[in-house]
Amino acid sequence: MPGNPGIARWAECVAADPADPDKVVALAREVGAGLVVVGPEAPLVAGVADACRAAGIAVFGPSAAAAMLEGSKGFTKDLCLAEGIPTARFVRVEDTADALRSLEEFGLPVVIKADGLAAGKGVTIAATREEAEEAVWAANGGPLVIEEFLEGEEASLFALVHGEQAVALASAQDHKRVGEGDQGPNTGGMGAYSPAPVLTPELERRAMEEIVLPTALAMARAGTPFSGVLYAGLMLTAEGPKLIEYNVRFGDPECEAIIPRLKSDLAALLLAVAEGRMDEVRPEVSADTAMTVVVAAEGYPGTPLKGGAIDGIEAAERVPGVTVFHAGTARHASGALIGAGGRVLAVTALGSTLAEARARAYQGVDAIDYVHGFHRRDIGWRELERVR
Repeated sequence: MPGNPGIARWAECVAADPADPDKVVALAREVGAGLVVVGPEAPLVAGVADACRAAGIAVFGPSAAAAMLEGSKGFTKDLCLAEGIPTARFVRVEDTADALRSLEEFGLPVVIKADGLAAGKGVTIAATREEAEEAVWAANGGPLVIEEFLEGEEASLFALVHGEQAVALASAQDHKRVGEGDQGPNTGGMGAYSPAPVLTPELERRAMEEIVLPTALAMARAGTPFSGVLYAGLMLTAEGPKLIEYNVRFGDPECEAIIPRLKSDLAALLLAVAEGRMDEVRPEVSADTAMTVVVAAEGYPGTPLKGGAIDGIEAAERVPGVTVFHAGTARHASGALIGAGGRVLAVTALGSTLAEARARAYQGVDAIDYVHGFHRRDIGWRELERVR
């Protein structure tokens, strides 16, 4: 719900608003759903998971109150401060004048974040005072979080959480900038790979013990227990992992890199979390590497150019280990597949090494003919440089 031509190969797509709790519950009842999986952040913040639980329907995804971990950057920063969870020094500001004054407290670069949901694009890393002021004015007086710039490398850790229990699932590393060499504005992600070797077993253990578990405990103690997947965006600093932000969902394009590595039955795993059977949540993940390359529409992350036929997906999926996930696609009246969003496709490949996964992923990308599409050619570059 609402679906797209990619998932329509296997699923029945329902043209309805997934952020409407009543419609989700009505559909779940109509089809006799044994499990509802809430993927995007907006329906979670809108209370879709709450409505399903109230109706006695098993649901994978946090309550609206627990989804505030993503729904408000300020909420999460305050929780970190209260619980001693390592994160960047910050201030919360409510208006433009307050924000401009608060910039004096930070050096450059400085990080400026919209407080609410921003589809992964509400973050500015300002290298100059002028860029910082532009980001403040662009918020139109809305609440912001201003924080220090952390030195280090980013990685993501995904954990399955129910109440006070949490189990690590997998790591990933994504590329937020639109341009090669990690240049240009932030996007929702232009590509990812999993696992992220930079998040060593020791750093993963610390992230679980110092960040994820204290968060789960704090949310449970507050009477708003978390249930679902908690995606911790981490900065690996000289002092250890620090929390950049949380997502309360699998998130793109990391999900497309993580799930193909999963050996366990995904539905059984998510249902066990939804029902609180955490003693049964022991995900088995392949040692293979997966890489995902996003094909976006010209103009993204600004105003994407919609339309334009897409061909060659079948050819791409003939490459060993390649799966093409759809995001912003639609069917034209003629039946042709066309672009209909910002990030249009995610081409994922599995390989025994990152280099093999990368070669297959780009072989898949190169098989696709999409006149309005563009992609980065350097996904995974940091890790590939390290292993040379």
